[in-house]
Amino acid sequence: MRVLLCPDKFAGTLPAPQVADAVATGWREVAPGDDLLVRPLSDGGPGFIDVLSDALGGRRLPVPTVDPLGRPTTGEILLTDGGATAWLESAQACGLHLLDAAERDPKTTSSYGLGVLVAAAVEAGARTVVIGLGGSGTNDGGAGMLTALGVTPLDATGQALPYGGGALGATDALDGAPRLRDARLVAATDVDNPLLGLHGASSVFGPQKGADRADVLLLDAALERFAAVLERDLPGCPERLGALPGGGAAGGLGAAVLALGGHCESGIGLVTRAIGLDVTLDEVDLVITGEGSFDHQSLRGKVVAGVAGAARDRGVPCVVVAGRVSTGRREAGAAGVTDAYSLVEHFGGEERGGLAAAMERPAEGLRALGTRLARQWSR
Repeated sequence: MRVLLCPDKFAGTLPAPQVADAVATGWREVAPGDDLLVRPLSDGGPGFIDVLSDALGGRRLPVPTVDPLGRPTTGEILLTDGGATAWLESAQACGLHLLDAAERDPKTTSSYGLGVLVAAAVEAGARTVVIGLGGSGTNDGGAGMLTALGVTPLDATGQALPYGGGALGATDALDGAPRLRDARLVAATDVDNPLLGLHGASSVFGPQKGADRADVLLLDAALERFAAVLERDLPGCPERLGALPGGGAAGGLGAAVLALGGHCESGIGLVTRAIGLDVTLDEVDLVITGEGSFDHQSLRGKVVAGVAGAARDRGVPCVVVAGRVSTGRREAGAAGVTDAYSLVEHFGGEERGGLAAAMERPAEGLRALGTRLARQWSR
């Protein structure tokens, strides 16, 4: 039997390659003769560079940068196509995982470090810069990134604004021009939320980054003002920036890419094309994918949705393994998911400490689920 293992990361516990390896280990205990094809995936969030580097090769270039609070850290650029294409991961510079719980405040966190990575990619000669968006701890509409690229938001007195989304309500003008040397920007994201409003960056994702209700209202108003100034003062910025699909990705980094003349593409689509997943799907009998939480957001263009839909189109069963499963069977089935298995339930359910065990011992649980899946599915 040929089985494709193509999960996303389990956020906060295991990267995608370790998720796939754990399930594969459990499967082989039962059916060692089966052909397991391990293809970890990413939709643009943490692990994006690792997945692409394994598939494409290329050259990984370390770049000193800063985290969301301005502390030194190191990111990476993956250069492919002879250096013409650069792949970046926004979470390496402005990821939520870089912040302790007490430090998570999207009013003050900045995407400046990502701008440093983009500038380094341009200086390295890249003509196309693909930025994986996801897992961010920022909500500044890409203002920090723009500042690092030469476009600084100013207040009414002509002073540069402090970093962070909370200060953007005082935006009055822009100083400078983007230093991109005609490089083309692509935002790799499977979030279609706009920058502003009830479905925007602040309302939907702000609370995950530490924002309370008052913060959400302040941040949304601040981004509205910032977007208006970008439309007015940044040449090439599209109209109605705040309403464009994908603009709300990664705390508004999607909107900054659009404002710079870039565009959004499906992150999972980019990755699946890069690793040739469509060809692999034509040759397998079963697909196993997964992520940390299989919920309503999973079916809105993320890894699980992309894989399950492609498997469904080929008549191949698709099984999801996840830390937690909260998606209904009917909804999941319509998306192409044949069955779903939860680590929390494997460890006895939430009422019996299953959530804590799933967070503390994910590899152990995934190996056990791999064994269970082999018993149920292997010929």
